[in-house]
Amino acid sequence: MLAIGAAIFFVAHVLLLFTSFGKADYNRKKYLWSHLTLWICGILLFSAALLYAGKGVSPIIDVFDTPVKQWLILVVVLVLSAAAHTIVKLLVMPKYQGR
Repeated sequence: MLAIGAAIFFVAHVLLLFTSFGKADYNRKKYLWSHLTLWICGILLFSAALLYAGKGVSPIIDVFDTPVKQWLILVVVLVLSAAAHTIVKLLVMPKYQGR
C-alpha cells in the first residue's frame, strides 16, 4: 500500500508541476503542492523501505536493506526538489517576471 501511495503522490507531483505554469502566469499554490507531493512520495518510500526491506516482500524494496540506503531515498528526494526549484527559479521564472 505504501508503494501505491508513493506512486499516486509522484503522479500528482508531475501533474501539479506541469500545470503550475500557464502562458501568462504561474500558480504558486500548485507549485508548492508539487513540492509537497514529491516530499510525501519520498516519505512513503522511506517508510516502505524501513518497514519491509530485507523481508522478501518486494525485490525493489529489498535493495534498500541498510540504513544508509534507506536515508538515501530522502536525500535523493531533497536533491531532486532543490534541483527542480533551481531550474524553475533560473530558467522558468524570468519568463514570467518580464511581463
